[in-house]
Amino acid sequence: MPKLLYIYQFPYWKHPVVKQCFPAFQVVFIESVDKLPTDATLVLWGMRPVPEGVAADVRVWRMEDGFLRSVGLGADLVRPMSWIVDQQGIYYDATRISDLEQLLAQTQFDAAMLARAVDLRARVVATGLTKYNVGAGKWERPANAARVILVPGQVESDASLAFGAPGERTNMGLLQAVRSAHPEAYVVYKPHPDVFARLRAEGQNEQTASRWCDEVVTDVAMGDLLTMVDEVHVITSLAGFEALLRGKPVTCYGQPFYAGWGLTQDVMPIARRSRRVSLDELVAAVLILYPLYLSRDGQRLITPEQALDELSAWLAQTGGRTTWWRKFVRLFLRRIIGVR
Repeated sequence: MPKLLYIYQFPYWKHPVVKQCFPAFQVVFIESVDKLPTDATLVLWGMRPVPEGVAADVRVWRMEDGFLRSVGLGADLVRPMSWIVDQQGIYYDATRISDLEQLLAQTQFDAAMLARAVDLRARVVATGLTKYNVGAGKWERPANAARVILVPGQVESDASLAFGAPGERTNMGLLQAVRSAHPEAYVVYKPHPDVFARLRAEGQNEQTASRWCDEVVTDVAMGDLLTMVDEVHVITSLAGFEALLRGKPVTCYGQPFYAGWGLTQDVMPIARRSRRVSLDELVAAVLILYPLYLSRDGQRLITPEQALDELSAWLAQTGGRTTWWRKFVRLFLRRIIGVR
């Protein structure tokens, strides 16, 4: 195991918390790989390509936000409480094995771990927690709707679609497919919160969503919405995993990390994922064994259970509403960074 990690071109605001993710390592932030040792360990964000000139012997690890992230959006620069460090790939890249996929394929989960997963899932559902925990609006299921299908939108430029969706990659393509396959259902479309906040660009023809669904829902917490629908159809959205936690049937048109294990209906099966896992085993791998959790102040590593405590308290403070000063920062980000 290396003792020195080279973190490549991470935004400055992430530096202090990234250091806390690696308490056993010496962390060096670099802007160039010109002097990178040939046996180094290089940490990249997400699916950033390996820089040109990096030696073949260099180990590449990848970091990303975790699944119980924060109360607020990453696009708003809200600091994550959950992080992923993957030494093989990254969870949303279905073209290759990741540490998460290996955990799901090979781990023998003991009774204590599964009991912990049961308790953790129950707490997530009871508190309504999801990845971002935003949205303060209310929605009521139509009284005459016999079957309600939720279709969550995604940011179409995200790597999760580029590397996890070999077929359909557009929100409207998904929505049209769901409408065509289920003409009798009451279909609800929820744009991605980054898009609703105007921090990320709308998808192709996303303004036409109302043509293919019965209702477009925006400022409603995903945790609340999931309790009121019958099933969820996704490309690779994390909302599919959040729906599984709540016992909802999920149909995947792409190849997200939670597909292929016998828990979802898969339009595009993944041949190498042949093992069948239980929901508790999925939770154990995804929420306990795979991520790191940092305290809200970013000063120490904590357990998933402690993270739930802090996230619940944080959500109780905000009620899922965006504060006035965060809205001001959002305006600044739109002007300086733009809508991507």
